[in-house]
Amino acid sequence: MTSSSPSSSSSSTTTTSTTALKPQTLVVYSYESFEYVAKAAFPKFEQKYGVKVKLVTVGDAGQLLNRLILEKDSPQADVVIGIDNSLAARAIEAGILEPYKPKNIDIVPKWLIDKLDPTYHLIPYDYGYIAINYRLDKVSEPPKSLEDFTKPEWKDKLVIEDPRTSSPGAAFLLWTIAVYGDDGYLNYWQKLKENGVVITEGWSDAWYGKFMQEGYPLVLSYSTSPAATVYYDNNTNVRAVAFTEGNYLQVEGAGIIKGTKKKELAEKFIEWLLTEDFQSEVPTNQWMYPVNPNVKLPEVYKYAVSPDEIKPVSLDPEYVRQNFNRWIREWTALMIQDKSPEEIISSRKS
Repeated sequence: MTSSSPSSSSSSTTTTSTTALKPQTLVVYSYESFEYVAKAAFPKFEQKYGVKVKLVTVGDAGQLLNRLILEKDSPQADVVIGIDNSLAARAIEAGILEPYKPKNIDIVPKWLIDKLDPTYHLIPYDYGYIAINYRLDKVSEPPKSLEDFTKPEWKDKLVIEDPRTSSPGAAFLLWTIAVYGDDGYLNYWQKLKENGVVITEGWSDAWYGKFMQEGYPLVLSYSTSPAATVYYDNNTNVRAVAFTEGNYLQVEGAGIIKGTKKKELAEKFIEWLLTEDFQSEVPTNQWMYPVNPNVKLPEVYKYAVSPDEIKPVSLDPEYVRQNFNRWIREWTALMIQDKSPEEIISSRKS
């Protein structure tokens, strides 16, 4: 009930004044495991600009992108963090991002920008390599190539993530396409299927569930994951492999959500992600490599596979943009709907 008494008028004035002094809140969407680096780094941004950052986490990167697409007509976030080069094409095509070239973009090596998004809808903040990790207590001679997974000795032993819901899973799919080609990748996946590959929804299910708890010997993760297991658990039982055909490069990016009402603050945030305030927290929270070359890697990275040992494998972003949705449909037809590679390839022409 509204009152016109003097006391009510005074109260209204006080409320308005308090509201005016209330700091802005920047809503940032990311995947679940981003919570660690956010907790370490975001207070620095809040203190610097006198604002609040609200982090909303949504499963894995694939699930994160799906939510942003669903909210396209009524965006709830200002910034997204965690769309990588395997999902960038889909994000750009969906029209959910506002292009922005940060003033300090020269910090980032040009080759990383080119691998992620030369149009600046997404700005790299870290990078790494997809790699098969193995348990020393289960494996004496690890696989050295993708082809090894089709051999009898690795039957029912490999755990990977679903490319429809997981960025490592999507990166693995693209890795197989880069190595085997647009037609050959289906035959390769058919062999994986016949050899009992285990597919989980996301990285956490694969790593903590299948690999750590259930004891599967091989899991799809990152070349830096062994360093993380030492850092957190003093566990030296895990190693990663540099494959003979190379390992797929993952570049993660951040972007401004189209339709945000806090564009200026979002721009400052994107630029801040490239500074040492944030980048210094990447190695031991994200377990990826910082894009800012001034950041020194911690000693524990000696357990990771050095980037110098890895031959980067990637696909042209435009090629991915044009074909990614088809590849996902074809993968689903093969792995879920039990169609043959021949049927799928034939259906392309119809």
